Amino acid sequence: MSTLAGRPCSRVSCRAAATMTLTYIYADSRAVLGPIATFSEPHAYDLCDKHSTRLTVPNGWNVIRQSVDENQTGPSDDDLMAIADAVREVVSSGSFSMFIDIIFILSCL
Repeated sequence: MSTLAGRPCSRVSCRAAATMTLTYIYADSRAVLGPIATFSEPHAYDLCDKHSTRLTVPNGWNVIRQSVDENQTGPSDDDLMAIADAVREVVSSGSFSMFIDIIFILSCL
């Protein structure tokens, strides 16, 4: 069992560091397990390697597992271009509140 380095695993009595984040899409009966989220969310569960591997869901549910890419150090070129396009669109429309939202998203990267 690894010692706590970042956020802990959400499982009771597990002291391992979380490496994956689990979220549920109830309307689609789907669980999404992906790389640990940048920020802790109230309706998401951070899981360690052991518990993310052992994850099971109710009958009829699907699990989407997104692998962790060790080589990725930030947003992809496509992500950056999408953000740039969104900023250009907002600036040209004059929507100040949407511009603030985009600035917030950029600060989270």
